[in-house]
Amino acid sequence: MSRPIASSLLSVLTMQAILAGILCSSSSSVNAWGTPDNVSSRLQVQVPKSLFREKGYDHREALFGNPPYGGSIAQNVYYTDSDFCDASSVDPTTGYPSRPVDPVTNKQQPWAPPFILMIDRGSCSFVQKVRNAQHAGAAGVLIADNLCLCSDAACLKMTNETFQNCQNAEPIMADDGSGGDITIPAFLMFKQDAQGIIQEVKGKNSPVQVEMSWSLPHPDSSVSYELWTVPSENVSKEFQRSWSQVALKLGKKAQFTPRQYIYDGIKSRCQTSDGQNMCFNLCTNGGRYCATDPDNDLDHGITGAEVVTEALRRICVWKHFGEQDGVGATYWKYITEFLDRCDSDDFFSNKDCINDVYKQSKIDGKRIEQCMEDSGGLGSNHPNTLLDREIDAAARKGVVVLPTMFVNSAAMRGALTVNTVFNAVCAGFQEGSEPDVCKTCAQCSDVAECVQKGSCKSNSKSSTSGGSVSKKTFGTTLLLMCALFGAAGYVHWRKTREEMREQVRGILAEYMPLDGGENEDYNPMDFARSGQSASLIS
Repeated sequence: MSRPIASSLLSVLTMQAILAGILCSSSSSVNAWGTPDNVSSRLQVQVPKSLFREKGYDHREALFGNPPYGGSIAQNVYYTDSDFCDASSVDPTTGYPSRPVDPVTNKQQPWAPPFILMIDRGSCSFVQKVRNAQHAGAAGVLIADNLCLCSDAACLKMTNETFQNCQNAEPIMADDGSGGDITIPAFLMFKQDAQGIIQEVKGKNSPVQVEMSWSLPHPDSSVSYELWTVPSENVSKEFQRSWSQVALKLGKKAQFTPRQYIYDGIKSRCQTSDGQNMCFNLCTNGGRYCATDPDNDLDHGITGAEVVTEALRRICVWKHFGEQDGVGATYWKYITEFLDRCDSDDFFSNKDCINDVYKQSKIDGKRIEQCMEDSGGLGSNHPNTLLDREIDAAARKGVVVLPTMFVNSAAMRGALTVNTVFNAVCAGFQEGSEPDVCKTCAQCSDVAECVQKGSCKSNSKSSTSGGSVSKKTFGTTLLLMCALFGAAGYVHWRKTREEMREQVRGILAEYMPLDGGENEDYNPMDFARSGQSASLIS
């Protein structure tokens, strides 16, 4: 068998082995630890009071979208019986409760924003439904489940379903990989709970107001947050570049921990019972610790083993230059320098490049290399204590999607941006205990710029209104406009006045008297020359 064919086959087999391991470990993590979603999101029906529940409604939160941490969305609910899978067929004049008919279009008035839209589950992905709802103007989305839990006898009885037509657990509202453009939050409601709202808006044609709210645990006056990623993961790289200055400004009140996601090669079956590495350059330590190949090419580019090596190096950098204060100025310097100098196929594992990063970051490279060796190294079939710690922590947290940010042990939803993470971290402080930078920049449209300059370029109202101007700017502009129009009006008046005089002079110049009369020296042009001081009537 030729090498290219063998390499392709090997790549497929090893990737299948790792994926199988991921699925196994993910399932066991959920079964052993339960759902890792510790976000204190709350779903409550405010109107009508008959649907109000003191502890709110059980639900599942989408792993995409940008929840307003520390805030809430309370709006009227519209229910659509369309599947909302085809953007071209979305019609905001349909749905329930009914609205007055527009005499021009002969259709119901469209949904009045802001509103929360309820959509039935099924026919397409959660991401597709929520995206179409966002384009239709929804502030939030409720997905009504179409199956009962097999353990919920009351739901089965209410909906006349059987055990053959039920589900063992509520589905995870995961991102299908295209949800980066979604900014509104979404919840999945259990079937029997959603039926109560549908019956109210559709059956009784009555309004329903729902509140979706989010809060983070407030253990004390400090916040702990951690980022799960891996050196070859691209999504978080730009965030890490921008976040370093924010992390330093938050100070010791915000305790950061960087985490490296390493695949367990033993569970992924990359290591055989006799210690053979079946995944070759995807793993280190005889197949114990693995990472996927960033470019899916085992013969070229960065290998999984090199990713594991860099991950261990970053763990050691944090251990010696960040773990003590929880801020890690030197660690962030290392990350920035590495991304600038070595983040390419040619230099990712280049010793000279790594040493240059050490030098620029003012890190004793020998100290880091010794840490890597003392933890168990990467060469032989021996366990590495630092990598084992990361694998164990990932299993307890239930991490399956990269990158993932946890704030006060709560999984953060939405895009990994400086603004999103900053607001989530600031929302995790007890009221009155947040750092000054939270008070200064929390409502700013560009947090990174605010942190750098020490002030927001616009006040909170202008930031949240999406580009409005301050009162001072508005007043100054108004005065300038008034002065401009006043000057233009005065010039126009003067010009018109001169034109009228010229016309009068022309008319009088054409007047020729039949005789001179008693006053032989009189000239008809004398009136024109005299301006307004003379009268045409003697």
